[in-house]
This record gives sequence, C-alpha cells and structure tokens, in this order.
Amino acid sequence: MPTEPAGSQDGAGALNLPQRPLVGIVGSAGAYGRWLQSFFRTRMGLTVIGHDPADAQSVDEAELVRRADVLVFSAPIRHTAAVIDRYTGLANGHEAGKLWLDVTSIKTTPVAAMLRSQAEVVGLHPMTAPPKAPTLKGRVMVVSEARLQLWRPWVAELLAALEAESVHATPEQHDRVMALVQAMVHATHLAQAGVLRGQALQVGDLAAVMPFRSASFEMDAAIIARILSLNPAIYEDIQFGNPHAGAVLQALGGQISRMAALVRDGSDAARAAFRDEFLRDNRVAIGEVALAEGNYSYERIGYLLADLAAGEALSVHLPEDRPGSLRALLHVFERHAVSLSSIHSSRTPEGEVHFRIGFDAGVDLEALRRAVEEIAARQLGRVLA
Repeated sequence: MPTEPAGSQDGAGALNLPQRPLVGIVGSAGAYGRWLQSFFRTRMGLTVIGHDPADAQSVDEAELVRRADVLVFSAPIRHTAAVIDRYTGLANGHEAGKLWLDVTSIKTTPVAAMLRSQAEVVGLHPMTAPPKAPTLKGRVMVVSEARLQLWRPWVAELLAALEAESVHATPEQHDRVMALVQAMVHATHLAQAGVLRGQALQVGDLAAVMPFRSASFEMDAAIIARILSLNPAIYEDIQFGNPHAGAVLQALGGQISRMAALVRDGSDAARAAFRDEFLRDNRVAIGEVALAEGNYSYERIGYLLADLAAGEALSVHLPEDRPGSLRALLHVFERHAVSLSSIHSSRTPEGEVHFRIGFDAGVDLEALRRAVEEIAARQLGRVLA
C-alpha cells in the first residue's frame, strides 16, 4: 500500500515537516509508553497513536509505521533491536523524512538498528523510571543524536517541553557510563540485599535492622527497596544488555575482594594499605571540589530524612494550583501561632502535589486542631493526615 511522506514538499522539492506531527509509540501500554502518551498529549498538544500486544485496542504495526511522523520505541531492552528491524521492514523506505526515537537504557544496539532505517534518528535515555510528575523536571535525559537534520528544531522543542537536564553523548560513551551509573550501582545494592538476606538468621530481617539505621544505611535500604519494587526485567537487561557491564562488575568484585583480604589480614600493614588504597587514593582521584559538593548533597538528604522522621506532621493537598495558594495556607498556621519545623512537597501515584508540614514535638495540639479546621472551612486545601 502506498504511504504518504512525512510532511509535504514545496515547489523546490524541499521537505516541509508537519507543524503538529503525529506521534506513534511502540510499546504504548508499558509504563513509559503510558507516560509518554500523556506527555505528548497534555504538554505538547499532539495526537498520539500506539501499538502494544498487551492492548487489544491499539493500532496494528503496519498502520502505526505508516501514519506516525515521529515513532518512539519504548520496548523491553532485550527486544528493542529486533522490534526496530521489524518496523524498518514494514516501513520499506517510507520512513524517509520521518523521525525515529528510542527511550531504552542501552543506546549502542537500538541506535544502530534505527540507523538501518532511512529515518532521522535520535536515541534518548531518561535517567528515571516514569515519574509521577508531568515532565522530567529535575531529572537527566541522555541524548544521542545519530542522524538529525530536518527534525532538529522539533527535537529541541521536545527537550524543552520535557524540562530535563539534557546531556549529549555518543551511544558508545553512553553505554560505558551506564555500566557505572546503572549496572555497578544496581549490582552493589542487589549484593547488599543478598548479604542482608544471608545475615537474617543472626540479626533479623530488614525491618529488624532499620531501628539501628544510620543515614547512609537508610539511603541504601531505600535504593534496595526501589530496585526490588520495580520491573525486574529492566534491571536484568541493564546488566546483561550492556556490553561493558561485565568488566565493571568484575572490577567491583576485585575491589571488594581486596578490601575483604585486608580486613581478614588485620595487620598494621593491611590497615596502612586500606588507608592508602581505599581512602587516600580514592580521595585524590575524586578531587576536593567533587568531594565537597557530594558531602553537601549527602547532608541535605540527611536533613530531609530527619524531617520526614519527625513525629508531628500533617499532609495537605492544595487543589488550586495557583500563585499564593501555599502562602495562604502558611498564614493560617501563623494566625494560630503554630510554628513549622519543615515543609516538603511530593507527588502521589495519581500526580497530586502534597505538602508535608512538620512541627516540633511540643506543638500546641489544640492550636494545630484549630488551624486544620480553618483550612477545611476556608477550603484552602484537603488535610490528608
């Protein structure tokens, strides 16, 4: 069946891109596929279609590749390259002048597969699971521009709408860095989970250990819980799909083995080697500036954890997202002479913004009750807890 090209040609034969491109998502029923559908529709005002075997209502692959001006591959890592090759065959050259993107955690293989098509190609890697927020504000997006010319202004518009901090890298550089940023970090925490499981008979499970927590242990425990709560196939593919992960994990194992050997030795010489190799040499390698910035980040996270552990707190949802809403809420507490010790915002799975307000342990509970009643009476917000 003949297909129409993306956009149209002017009298000189130059290709004009559509002003409002139709977006197609391969894997539209997956977690990121669903988030992308919402993003393109609500933040960019675009029409979105998709295909997913898990969604009987989605369009078929032939229609998707024919109609979509921008095709986004959001498939499992292990299947992405084969899926892209199948769509290249379906397109049969009619993808020329269109834009193909992928959002997988590995870049070399999917980008190479997209380059076997005639479309313009950009690899994307959002460095976060699908967020509860409508954009990626505060997160990082890795961008691999593999073949980009006509669609460059639109890609810039896309990245601006996503609101992420964009960092550009070749697919090879991306995968090498991800072996450290993802594969090594995940492996470290999964190994910690295994050690905790092995020590459970002696000290109890994680819940029994948590009362003894330091800030560092609490952060690590949170990361372990995060990894084990999400799709296990993603974490498996990040290890087995990255060609550089094996070497990094071997190096990590070597470091742990060396440290264990020194600790088992226990001699003064072993202690000196530990200080030199693991403390001094690593400090020099990281550098004073990065150490200072990292230590400051750690302290800020520690303050946040301390605030969240405060005994007296309530959460409020402000239904009207307008300037002055939070100020009006805070004035209520001021009128009732209730001092705040902390305030933090977060999003529920449904996307509602909640403000968690902490109070000192000696807060006047009667004054706090009156403040809560006024918030409800004036319909300033919905007090949740």
